[in-house]
Amino acid sequence: MSITASQVKELRDRSGAGMMECKKALVETGGDLEAAIEHLRKSGLAKADKKAGRVAAEGAVVEAADANGAVLVEINCETDFVAKDQNFRAFAERVAELALHADTDDVSALADAEFADGETVEDRRQQLVAKLGENIQLRRIRRVHADGGVIAGYVHGGRIGVLVSLEGGDADLARDLAMHVAALNPPYVDADSVPADVLENEKDILRAQAEESGKPAEIIEKMINGRLNKHLAEITLVGQPFVKDADQTVGKLLEAKGAKVRDFVRLEVGEGIEKEEADFASEVMQQARGG
Repeated sequence: MSITASQVKELRDRSGAGMMECKKALVETGGDLEAAIEHLRKSGLAKADKKAGRVAAEGAVVEAADANGAVLVEINCETDFVAKDQNFRAFAERVAELALHADTDDVSALADAEFADGETVEDRRQQLVAKLGENIQLRRIRRVHADGGVIAGYVHGGRIGVLVSLEGGDADLARDLAMHVAALNPPYVDADSVPADVLENEKDILRAQAEESGKPAEIIEKMINGRLNKHLAEITLVGQPFVKDADQTVGKLLEAKGAKVRDFVRLEVGEGIEKEEADFASEVMQQARGG
């Protein structure tokens, strides 16, 4: 049967699939729109399953916030090109909005949430895989609660996102600290938040280094304490020189503002994912040589 342009357009508007895929689906289902939608969904699932094993280390970190708190969501794809695609961005922003109002930070649970028009997040993810041709994954959700305090966020280039929660202070201070965390990536808020096993491990390393000096035990202990304090200043937010004014530490800044950091979270696109480094020059050379 003949498939009209208006049928293809309607199917494309409803499914988000490409024009040729829509026409093919309509041909295979005899022009039945609902059957064609089901066909595309099944096809999208097959494509999503096929692409699921491919490395997705690009993507975006998106923030959503309201009076009760804020969330960061990391959604991954395979290339920076797709990460900038409007369809990908719209999907990521809607997922972040849903995550903000969800009762869970479990990505698998969020996948079952209603995205729109009776479709789930997972339904839309599969459609996006089919449309954009890349593995797309909802990877992480991080949240901070307001609890009467001050929250501010900062997202740098869509790739690094930070949320900071303060007791006291104001939104400008919280945003400045979020920018600091984005830039310097401190693992901990202060010395009290550093796990005991991390401290003990560092002490063991410092002790081994100090004992090589051959100095008396009491001098070695002073050396260990001095070096440990220096290390703590490097790995804690309050101990680091403030990124906007290196003459004062973040701790001194907070003290001057009458504020305290309750919590912060930081996400960076693709961190911890092993990327396959492509040597395009070598690939071209091999092709040129027929290899």
